[in-house]
Amino acid sequence: MKVIARRGEGLAQEVELEGGHEMIVDEPLDVGGANRGPSPTQLLAASLAGCTAITLELYAERKGWDLGKLEVEVDFASESFTPSAFEVVLRLPDSFDEEHRQRLLGIARKCPVHKVLAAEASISVSDRVETL
Repeated sequence: MKVIARRGEGLAQEVELEGGHEMIVDEPLDVGGANRGPSPTQLLAASLAGCTAITLELYAERKGWDLGKLEVEVDFASESFTPSAFEVVLRLPDSFDEEHRQRLLGIARKCPVHKVLAAEASISVSDRVETL
């Protein structure tokens, strides 16, 4: 899957994702951006929250469990724009007993984004530079 970022105004980047999705990624005003969209680190936290929620939904569906209302909150601490820690909090209906809650906590730790962040995935920057 390819994602392409193209320079916009100021620090803003126009990001194109496969599947026809587009978004603006920017930085907040206090660091020189125009706050036209979420920052890259906010998107990283959003990816973790969304992936965790989807992973829980799919697991519950397979088990025949009705999750009802579900919230996944991700808070992160950062040092010089680099997230140093993420905290994931699950909010589940009262109807779930402790066994179900523990199973869902274990499943939350298996979402693909969680796995990538926890494993510090390999990233390579190609030596190839292309012209526009």
